[in-house]
Amino acid sequence: MIEFERAVEEHRRSVFTFARYLLGSQQEAEDVTQEALIRMWRHWDSLDGDRLQAWLLKVTRNLCYDSLRRLRASRRALPESSDEEAAMKVPSGDASPEEQTHRRAVEGRLLKAMQDLREPYRSAVILREVRGLTYREIGEALETPLNSVKVHVHRGRRMLRDALKETDAHVATL
Repeated sequence: MIEFERAVEEHRRSVFTFARYLLGSQQEAEDVTQEALIRMWRHWDSLDGDRLQAWLLKVTRNLCYDSLRRLRASRRALPESSDEEAAMKVPSGDASPEEQTHRRAVEGRLLKAMQDLREPYRSAVILREVRGLTYREIGEALETPLNSVKVHVHRGRRMLRDALKETDAHVATL
């Protein structure tokens, strides 16, 4: 039981962050995180500790895909309003209001650009850049060969860079 609790503490944030970036919704990511951890509990006796992270991220990705299918079927709009999320954030005392506004705008553009990435690029970039996994760990989690992971991360980064340049160019013309 204690080992399971340690595993939950170690992986909960990783699962939530991955789900949050894939889904674009905090509430949906919380639901997916809870379901992924329940599944970990159900399979605890048969899980290999060395492959736990890969197994958990694979389960999370699949749960996110299921959630997105349900959301699309019910015609709910994705992503959620960034105004709601911005209102929930507590401003940092270190930055001026202008810096905080700029930071939120940049974060919003980045989240939007990441949500617009198609698979497998989105998952690869999130796991590499947000979660800091190695290419080998990403390959295990996504069941993808190492060279393909490197290509997906490289192309995903390029797509993000291009999307952000387009956004900057559009904002500059306004």
